[in-house]
Amino acid sequence: METQTLKSVYGIGNPLIDVIVHISSEDLSNLGIHKGTMQLITKEQRLELADFIKTRKAIYSCGGSCPNTVITLACLGIPTTLGGKIGDDEFGHIYRKQLELDMVKDELRTCSEPTGSSIILVTEDSERTMNTYLGANREYRPEDVVESSVKNASIFHFTGYMWDTENQKAAIRKALKIAHQANVKVSFDIADPFAVSRYREDFFHLIENECDIVYANNEEARILFDNYDAYECCKSMGKLCPVAIVKNGKRGSFISHHREIFPIEVSGPQTAVDTTGAGDTYAAGFLYGICKGYDIAKSGEIASYLAGEVIKQVGAQFSMEKIKEIISYLQSIT
Repeated sequence: METQTLKSVYGIGNPLIDVIVHISSEDLSNLGIHKGTMQLITKEQRLELADFIKTRKAIYSCGGSCPNTVITLACLGIPTTLGGKIGDDEFGHIYRKQLELDMVKDELRTCSEPTGSSIILVTEDSERTMNTYLGANREYRPEDVVESSVKNASIFHFTGYMWDTENQKAAIRKALKIAHQANVKVSFDIADPFAVSRYREDFFHLIENECDIVYANNEEARILFDNYDAYECCKSMGKLCPVAIVKNGKRGSFISHHREIFPIEVSGPQTAVDTTGAGDTYAAGFLYGICKGYDIAKSGEIASYLAGEVIKQVGAQFSMEKIKEIISYLQSIT
């Protein structure tokens, strides 16, 4: 992918209301939940977790991997549109209102299922463990994709979380077909190690045949390429797609652009307050750079900077005050 100026981003994802709660590693272990992962839970499991956390302080915010990326881009001034599905309920109304405030074009569809939510348990080492009830998200279908919106975008962004149901897969495949026909660039965030384990062959096909930009963290890359070396994984993925990104936590990241690899240094504190949404924010930073016409290395530096900023706080969304600070900084370095 050449570093031409790209102006807008269309995302299809799972809108979720995030419920962020701090607990101890011991409590997490007692719940029988594997730390640092995202697990899909049933309505009954959601009720059990809600009962467990009801006496603890919780922070509520609009989330979901792709929505986090899209919302951050919108706050930074990039025109964005979000497709997805929510319920006609209080959480759904909160979500629509937040998109309006963040100036994201709302193409969410409504159904009878409840709006999805994710109970995010943050332990003392700042690891987040996500317990996601998809609800209405599972009902997103090909007919919900707005063809004109995909065609008119510069970049179509989606994540591996959309590979949960056959109808969600079909919707993404439809959007990919439209994107390719309209010469819209495709950005794919693998997003979760469990998703890679379940859909490894599907993801290989997507990376090699459908995508211009692909993001993986070191764990996702390890599962894909059976290699613990982030640099080597980036090299391998770079043979499959034009831009391959492997995020390696505190050790920074690697970006392969037409097989030339750029090491990107870590930005921000070595000790995180909360890593919720760090990967989503990294993707937003990279796409911001591409939309502004910056080169790959500069876009990677912006991605690292934004990820470093979001881990200083609880939650994946920046306050408007913080956004102003970020915009001022970005203007000073570009």
